[in-house]
Amino acid sequence: MRGYFALGAEGISKSGNIGTIMRSGHAFGASFVFTVNAALDLDEVNRVDTSGGQDHVPLYTYPNVAAMALPEGCTLVGVELTDDAVDLPSFRHPLRAAYVLGPERGSLSPAMQARCDHIIKIPTKFCVNVAVAAAIVMYDRMISLGRFAERPVRVGGPAGPAPTHVHGRQKVRNVDSKRMRPLLGDWQE
Repeated sequence: MRGYFALGAEGISKSGNIGTIMRSGHAFGASFVFTVNAALDLDEVNRVDTSGGQDHVPLYTYPNVAAMALPEGCTLVGVELTDDAVDLPSFRHPLRAAYVLGPERGSLSPAMQARCDHIIKIPTKFCVNVAVAAAIVMYDRMISLGRFAERPVRVGGPAGPAPTHVHGRQKVRNVDSKRMRPLLGDWQE
């Protein structure tokens, strides 16, 4: 899968949920996990995540939305059940994304929603557990951006293997540059 992603939770209070998010994030290849305004026992988080995710996926904690720092170029995507949110199956995932979910018994704060570049929702009848929601978003990202064989029209698995990636030719945009000539050798356009 190309790009990178992170998972975050605002106002989360159950160590088991962030531990499960870390475990799932580790399994799906998250670059980091973060919390904003969380009330957690970090020792309990480490006991819950039996995959050792804390040794492989950094956990950043921020006291509030204003203090939250993301890598330059990273798109913040809120996961929230709102009327105007984009349905997850219709959402094109950014290559560089941080997904932030709300607390166990609440919603993303207005400040967090204002900071988000996109708000998406999992089209369910009601909210699911925050760790389950994180896993659903990661699975959808993997299906959307991974290199898998197309789903068949008939029931069952694909008829053939996933297509191999085809690399294009080298493209030199500045062929006439004098400083590029020694590097190009006998380059032909």
